[in-house]
Amino acid sequence: MYVIFGEDDEIIVKYDAYMIHNLWMEFDIDIGLLIFVAYFLIDAMYAVYTLSVVKKKPFTSASIGAVMHFLLAFGVINYVQNYLYIVPLAIGSFCGTYVVVFYERRFSKKVSEIIKKTEE
Repeated sequence: MYVIFGEDDEIIVKYDAYMIHNLWMEFDIDIGLLIFVAYFLIDAMYAVYTLSVVKKKPFTSASIGAVMHFLLAFGVINYVQNYLYIVPLAIGSFCGTYVVVFYERRFSKKVSEIIKKTEE
């Protein structure tokens, strides 16, 4: 990696082919899968954490927050060593949030249908 200072002191980072090849050679699929699962869980927990905060559940919110930061540290340690781990991180993050919001929406629709039936 080469760092060059351009006009107006902007920082330009350039990678050579050898460095990119090394990143791919050092990429471990098992670690990539662990990062995917970790960030899937982080974002799923973050969605549940947000719901817990809104519902004013302090113990649940605090517990989820603590576990989230532990998993976040795992991801940061790995993608600092190899930037390619950001790809499974981003995909896991997207999937985790999507799944929780999808099921929360589906669950809330069913609850509202049950409430309408009981009101009739």
